[in-house]
Amino acid sequence: MTVYFIGAGPGAPDLITVRGAQTLARCRTCLYAGSLVPAELLDRLPMDAVAIDTARMPLEQIMAEIVKADSAGHDVARLHSGDLSLYSAFTEQAARLRALDIPWEIVPGVPAFAAAAAALDTELTVPGVGQSLLISRVSTLSTDMPPGEDLASLARTGVTLALHLAAHRTEQIVEALTPHYGPDCPTATVAYASRGDEAIVRVRLAGLHEALQDAGISKTAVIFVGQALAGLDHPGLVESYLYSHERMAKIREPRSGVDG
Repeated sequence: MTVYFIGAGPGAPDLITVRGAQTLARCRTCLYAGSLVPAELLDRLPMDAVAIDTARMPLEQIMAEIVKADSAGHDVARLHSGDLSLYSAFTEQAARLRALDIPWEIVPGVPAFAAAAAALDTELTVPGVGQSLLISRVSTLSTDMPPGEDLASLARTGVTLALHLAAHRTEQIVEALTPHYGPDCPTATVAYASRGDEAIVRVRLAGLHEALQDAGISKTAVIFVGQALAGLDHPGLVESYLYSHERMAKIREPRSGVDG
């Protein structure tokens, strides 16, 4: 018996990976967050599978269901939105599974920031403009950020930001980022990326708070900040070496000891 932590993707049911779908199809117990995971994915479970919505369950109860499935010899699909590598609360679950000597495996999924970038029809790393992406969030009353990871400190890097779980703190975002990015820095916010109610707001940093308030966006969103969002219109844009004449010439050069 194995617990498979499966990334369900950002929301659209057809954005689960082939491996994720195939794993679901052989798990007779599935634990999923009903508020985040599309119900259509449950159709991929075996006909006799047990599906349990964990949206309102404490961790102890979730673990109890896994132990129950383990005793019955069932593989378990632990279905999470997005990808397990970001803000999934996987670590706490894995610690308990290790203590229980129950094996697990991660099946990666499409992360929300990738789906959001696709919705924007944009590349987040633009040659000559920005080659880094910093993924973070903001401090909240329930979960503070570790020392050195507060937004003002991270903003000093000046790289493109992808902020998760932060749409309800836009005043804090604007205040922390403006000294480093400037009030005219491009931002793009994607709420419910890949879903039927997907919403996109593009605005300069100074107007971010008001724009998201007007759009009614306060959760389930990714906020991008950085000059790379200007993309095709940025004056610093250069062509990638990938397509350059220099690279093509180097590819065509005979390799010593192999050709000629």
